[in-house]
Amino acid sequence: MHNLPFDKPGQFYKGNLHTHSTCSDGVHTPERVCQIYRELGYDFLSITDHFMQAFNYPITDTRPYRTSDFTTLIGSELHTYATITGELWHILAVGLPLDFPPNLPDETGPELAARALATGAYVVVAHPAWYNLTEEDVLALGPCHAIETNNGIAADHNDKIDSWYMLDVMLARGYRYNALTTDDAHMNPNQHDVGRGWVWVKSAALEPDTLLESLKAGHYYCSSGPQIFDIQLEQDNKVRVRCSPVSSVFVTGKGWYSSYQHGNGLTEVELSIKHFKSPYCRVTVRDPHGGRAWSNPIWL
Repeated sequence: MHNLPFDKPGQFYKGNLHTHSTCSDGVHTPERVCQIYRELGYDFLSITDHFMQAFNYPITDTRPYRTSDFTTLIGSELHTYATITGELWHILAVGLPLDFPPNLPDETGPELAARALATGAYVVVAHPAWYNLTEEDVLALGPCHAIETNNGIAADHNDKIDSWYMLDVMLARGYRYNALTTDDAHMNPNQHDVGRGWVWVKSAALEPDTLLESLKAGHYYCSSGPQIFDIQLEQDNKVRVRCSPVSSVFVTGKGWYSSYQHGNGLTEVELSIKHFKSPYCRVTVRDPHGGRAWSNPIWL
């Protein structure tokens, strides 16, 4: 009923959904980028090169780099002008067809997002904090699946890594977006962007179409370190969380509502949400090194 991934069939697969290569402004070839992630223990990757005229509108074909234990999803970071503040739109689309057409004349951001959604892609509002996207901008993009709440490369680019505020505002207004954490790796030597954030997707198979459907259904959680093994919502208004050892567990909702526990090596926590006046809650766990894992919103 709550769309949590933990009781869904299959297993969790680790992946990154925002990455760049030499097909746009990344440092390494697509083959090398896939090799790096595979060697780091990732199960899947989407190379999302910048879909711009300057790079000849690439949809990077990573199919040759799939193996029996590593797969890829075809995607791109879509761009056009202009947001309310006059910036170039950044729209993440994973699961695009390889023949996705270049931008149409005078195509707006919302029109570009709609065209990507029409192909069946998983479409994400990319890193709002990084370039000061407004609430009006987010809503203008229509029924996107998620908001990129953590963007790893931003930590060393402009220190605007965190866009959770935007997602929480949208949830408080009743809009049902999920979250996405990525590293947005370009692999420049001075940015330390690889492995700054990822998703754990519950899927029946390590297969692109199956992973894509799980992403669109919200059957995943995000992480920059810890793992979440289970979340249970009980009839007594309690949330039970099992995770790898952490120092803090939070359940948060609309506005100031929260329930939390702090300690050393927490792995099982039960928190009451009886006092919540909120249509949703979400779970965050935090380890002693500052790594976090986040559930998608749980609608009550």
